[in-house]
Amino acid sequence: MELFPEKRILNVSQLTSLIRGVLEENFEHVWVEGEVSNLAMPASGHLYFTLKDAGAQIRCVMFRAPARALKFRPRDGMGLIVRGRITVYEQRGDYQFLVEYLEPRGVGALQLAFIQLKERLAKEGLFAEEHKRPIPSLPQRIGVVTSATGAAIHDILNVLNRRFANVEVLIRPVKVQGEGAADEIAEAIIDFNRYGAVDVMIVGRGGGSLEDLWAFNEEKVARAVHRSRIPIISAVGHEIDFTIADFVADLRAPTPSAAAELVVKSKEELASKVEFLRHRLIQTLRRILADAGGELESLSRALRDPTVLLGHLSQRLDDIFVRLERAIAGDLKDRGRMLEALKNHLRLRNPALKVERARERVIALSDKSEIALLRHVDRYREAAAVHSARLETLSPLGTLARGYSVVLKLPERVPVKTFRQLALNDRLELLFSHGRAWCRVESLDEDASCSHE
Repeated sequence: MELFPEKRILNVSQLTSLIRGVLEENFEHVWVEGEVSNLAMPASGHLYFTLKDAGAQIRCVMFRAPARALKFRPRDGMGLIVRGRITVYEQRGDYQFLVEYLEPRGVGALQLAFIQLKERLAKEGLFAEEHKRPIPSLPQRIGVVTSATGAAIHDILNVLNRRFANVEVLIRPVKVQGEGAADEIAEAIIDFNRYGAVDVMIVGRGGGSLEDLWAFNEEKVARAVHRSRIPIISAVGHEIDFTIADFVADLRAPTPSAAAELVVKSKEELASKVEFLRHRLIQTLRRILADAGGELESLSRALRDPTVLLGHLSQRLDDIFVRLERAIAGDLKDRGRMLEALKNHLRLRNPALKVERARERVIALSDKSEIALLRHVDRYREAAAVHSARLETLSPLGTLARGYSVVLKLPERVPVKTFRQLALNDRLELLFSHGRAWCRVESLDEDASCSHE
């Protein structure tokens, strides 16, 4: 009889295969409940997550076919009841739960806490739009509250450097997950408000599970954001992630990179805005001149009685020119102040030479626009003078002054254009350039004659 059995040596794959067989044979149909964490849904269609309770956790996988049949999608923090079997993932030597069916078990503890806090703060008005402060369009100094070693701070600095390298950035490093993270984040927001030298704050971190982002769901962080006198942009996680801080902040950015893009405009955007203002100024001046010209043309066509309307037209034209000059002067002054303000902003931020040259071109074009406007006004004045001279030439008073008279039939005072309008003893009124006379018709023939009464 052998004291020791023959030595049987297994390789790792053989041992793992044996373990797998034991587990799969003894745990074929198992129901387990727990809370979801670290949920992943890659392009393959499989679901990967961790199912845990207060004392332990197990990795779970649900393959594409049963996952597609689900009528809902699990989320981190959700409580689940799952059915499946234990298997071994031989490449890693890990045992895992192969899920064949799952159903929600209500709401997970963290998710429930999130919902309850959100509802309570909403009732207090912390999410109300009237509390949202506007984000400054050209901040000189930006405060950032995030981890000093995470990807978020590198993304923010890269975007800011690309869009406007001259802006000053102050970083307040904090823990963004784990114990004490919420305290540090709230304290950093308070410190920036005490310091008071930043125009806007970015508060956030990169993506992660619900547990990873939980510091930004703490009430102390929400209240610090709400009490901040400095506008805050919340940039927590990925686009699909929402935290309590997002709802309280003055502006939510889907990612830290997006927050950096929202907080400052690029130099190209500022140059484009200057060009837009120049174009708008020219269009406004053209529209004013066109309206004035159209009104003058309309008055000229509507003129019937030159002796009366000529004075009204001249007076109206003077009023138009006065209003036009005031409007143009005021508009040019406003545009000039706006351009000067933009120029000062760019100078303070030490813009590139191209921006400086663009500013000089805008000033030159503004001068040319003003000269062109004055030329247009002079041409309209000359045209008005010509119209006035023509109207004076066509005036009936000018005709009377040359020795003609106007014959009116009494008592209707109807102008007499031909002797066939007259009868014997008709009374007539003769209008001269100076004075008038009355006469009676004594006879009618080709040569009219009358005598004064």
